Amino acid sequence: MATDFAVCEAGVTRGILLDIAGVLYQGSAPLPGAAQAVSTLRDAGLPVRFLTNSTRRPKRVIHQKLKGFGIDAEADEILTPAAAACAWLRANGLVPHLLIHPDLEEDFATCPESGSVAVVVGDAGPYFNYERLNAAFRQIDKGAPFLALASNRKFLDADGELSLDAGAFVRALEYSSGKNAELFGKPSPTFFGSAAQSMGQALADLTMIGDDAESDVAGALKAGVGNAILVRSGKYQAGDEIRYDPKPSETVEGISEAVELVVSGQH
Repeated sequence: MATDFAVCEAGVTRGILLDIAGVLYQGSAPLPGAAQAVSTLRDAGLPVRFLTNSTRRPKRVIHQKLKGFGIDAEADEILTPAAAACAWLRANGLVPHLLIHPDLEEDFATCPESGSVAVVVGDAGPYFNYERLNAAFRQIDKGAPFLALASNRKFLDADGELSLDAGAFVRALEYSSGKNAELFGKPSPTFFGSAAQSMGQALADLTMIGDDAESDVAGALKAGVGNAILVRSGKYQAGDEIRYDPKPSETVEGISEAVELVVSGQH
C-alpha cells in the first residue's frame, strides 16, 4: 500500500468515487488522461468506485466502454441506479412498471415478474411520451411506490449540446400525483453510502470527482463525503463552482488534475 494518500479536511482519503460520463469519457471517446488517472489511483493503493447516473445504457455496456478505452474498471466496481433499484424491488417483492429507455431493460431482468407494482422512472429519452407518462401516473395514483433512477436536470448530449434529463419528468409525475419519488442515483445519500460500504470505508474518508456541481459534488458533500472535486469537463458550465451549496472542495480542469491533487496530498 502506498503511503502518499491525500490529506483531506475530514482526514485521510481512503477511497475515490468517480463519475463516469463527462469525467472519464464523453460520448464515444475517452477524455484526456482518463486511463492514466485511474491507473495512478490504483498504483497509490486507493480503492475506486465508479458512480453513474446514466440510465439509458445498461451496466454491461458502460463496463465495455470503460474497458474499451483502456480504463481499469471491474464490473462490480460500477454502481448504477438501475442495479440499486432492482435490488430494492427484489427485497420488497415488487414488479417494476418501467418508464425507461428500452436499452436499460436488461438490468431489470432479475426483478420479480408477478406481484404488486412499483413505478421505475429513468431517462427514457425519445421514449418519453404522454401515454407512457400517463400510464406511470395512474399506477402511482393507485398507490404504487415511485422510484426515480436519477433526478438530474440536464446532460451533455452526443451532439455536444445540453439536453433535458430525467429530472423534469420525475418532477412532472411528482406534481401530478402529489407523491415524492424515492431516489436511487446521485445525489441520494443512500447511493453514496452504498459505495462507501462496498469499500469498507467511511464516507468522510472518501473523495468524489465529478462534472455535475449539483448531483456529484454538492450531493456528495451533503451525504457526508469528505471532499468533492469538480472538473471543468462534461456538463460543467462557467460559474458552476459557486452555483450550489456546499461548494466544491476544489475545481480543476479535468480528471488528470483532480487525481494529481489527491495523490499529491493536497486533497
